Amino acid sequence: MDLHPSNRQIRPSSKYYPMQKKIKVFGVISLFLGVLITLVACCKKKDNTLIPVRGTDYSVVSHWLSIPPVTKPVDVFYLYPTAWQKQQGDSNICTIDNQTMLLLSASAFARQATAFETVGNIFAPYYRQVDGGYSLGLPLDQREKVIGGIPTQDATDAFDYYIKHFNNNRPFILAGHSQGSNVLIHLLSGYLKDNPAVYQRMIAAYVIGYPVTKSYLDANPHLKYATGPDDVGVIISYNTQAPSVQPGNNPVTAGMTGLVINPITWIRSETLALVSEGLGSFMPDSIHNFVPVPQYADARIDAINGVLICSTADSNYLYTLAPGFAKGIYHSFDYPFYYFNLRANAQNRVNHFLKK
Repeated sequence: MDLHPSNRQIRPSSKYYPMQKKIKVFGVISLFLGVLITLVACCKKKDNTLIPVRGTDYSVVSHWLSIPPVTKPVDVFYLYPTAWQKQQGDSNICTIDNQTMLLLSASAFARQATAFETVGNIFAPYYRQVDGGYSLGLPLDQREKVIGGIPTQDATDAFDYYIKHFNNNRPFILAGHSQGSNVLIHLLSGYLKDNPAVYQRMIAAYVIGYPVTKSYLDANPHLKYATGPDDVGVIISYNTQAPSVQPGNNPVTAGMTGLVINPITWIRSETLALVSEGLGSFMPDSIHNFVPVPQYADARIDAINGVLICSTADSNYLYTLAPGFAKGIYHSFDYPFYYFNLRANAQNRVNHFLKK
């Protein structure tokens, strides 16, 4: 079934779109499964990765998490974090119709992608994912080879289909988290490099929850990292943790020193941004709905270790919600801590882009 602009459909999990004042998610474990349980197992497993005969057909409606009606002058192309964990006997890469991935990707969309719902039309494909424990158990070069394989193949095919059938030459934002951001790194260095006319329409790439290193940028001189709140055509990235986390103890950033921008001030200074300077967070309440709240997190860049430090979060409480990571690793809250700051910054960059 072809997806022509005249018959765009809301994604199957449409109860999450548009965002309500409260968003009911699938319980504490399912909320964070993609970025908690699958990312903490760091033992290398035997490689039984499935090699598919063919790629995913993105003319099929069911291969999209979100195909929105076009009501805004810009788009957002979103890739969700790990939303699946292999079970005994599974391949290291899931199928495109894996039911756990379909369910938990909608949960991730609800607490992450909706930050951009006032900014642009949010398109989000499903893509075949690598098991997080298997991926993090690999040396970095092998990890990038695996992520750069099937997951990037799917994301590239989906993005190409989106550009040719949905985008209609509108400017766009790229947004991802965790494995989704790792895939975006390959999309930026591959498809966007090979298609400079498309890259010229990129407002910004929010590559959150995975390090963007200087060596990566040196190897891809067509890309640039953000330096302030207003620049466009840039990459934005950070990985959040508590001051108590020792260097090397964050499995997401281990072995990599990423560039960091402050998601409250949107500059790269190491000056602390206070809670009072923020615009609001999106946090779970007592019954585990994600709801808008006043700014919850401060933000300070640790440039030496390439991480973002939050000192105001209750690490004990958050650990009860997200026990898969050690206390103080706030990977699951990269978006929720700075939800409304992300929204305002994306709109600001859109405004600057459109003025040009």
